[in-house]
Amino acid sequence: MIQDIFPSKLDNSFRSVEMEENDSLLIFDRDGRLLVKDNDGRMTYLSGSDGMKNRAVYLFSIDERRYFLDDAAPEADDQSISEAYRQEGYRYYTIREIRNVFSEASLADVFAAFTAYHLWKWYADHRYCGKCGGSLERSSKERSLLCPVCGNVIYPRINPAVIVGVTKGDCLLLTRYKRGYAHNALVAGFTEIGETLEETVAREVMEETGIKVKNIRYYKSQPWGMAQDLLVGFYCDVDGDDEIHMDENELKYAQWVKREDIELQPNHLSLTNEMMKVFRDHQIP
Repeated sequence: MIQDIFPSKLDNSFRSVEMEENDSLLIFDRDGRLLVKDNDGRMTYLSGSDGMKNRAVYLFSIDERRYFLDDAAPEADDQSISEAYRQEGYRYYTIREIRNVFSEASLADVFAAFTAYHLWKWYADHRYCGKCGGSLERSSKERSLLCPVCGNVIYPRINPAVIVGVTKGDCLLLTRYKRGYAHNALVAGFTEIGETLEETVAREVMEETGIKVKNIRYYKSQPWGMAQDLLVGFYCDVDGDDEIHMDENELKYAQWVKREDIELQPNHLSLTNEMMKVFRDHQIP
């Protein structure tokens, strides 16, 4: 999965440090596309620049490599700088394009892009205080944003969501979204206020497919910066009637599929793909 970068290791502890020449600098445009260079299938990030030290914020490290974000406001995007980078072979990629293009050769860098996107989205969406409208400032002590006017403190948001492998003997309930991702998936959805994760599993399966479930058991979790998620995987069994009543607003496909007929996603990054593979290969714990 995307976080399986061993022997490399993510260090997400907060540090108040300045960017140096050998650090990696991540620049997102106003649409959330990341400026990188394709070196024969491997990602190359920009290096640290003295001219951007005052607007670069430390994000995290992977092994000895430090990653910084260009935290300029989107409306202050310097198109001339971007054009100069393009002449050096850099261009903007969406997070989905990064997932598709670079996942086989640069897994640690892809994971860095997803995690950086999560933080970029948080910084970009929180320029001003939601209580009084004052301009927010970065804390020098922790990963938070402070309002100097009213004292409001804002921390990065993580959205819990479930991925559900619903089983019926030798069959797994596969779906495909009506919009967006075009490959096989599992039932999924965000946890609502007041719910446990297990209640989310039961509700989402019922809402999307009309199936009742039982024997809900935890499998594994995954950070998924593309949607600022923490994905939590569960397996469960059909409870009673197995007839599917698909939510046509959400899905274009929902079927019981035998193990040997399961078609996996085109790369190995997602928890969804691993759960499909585990079921197909008789490896559910």
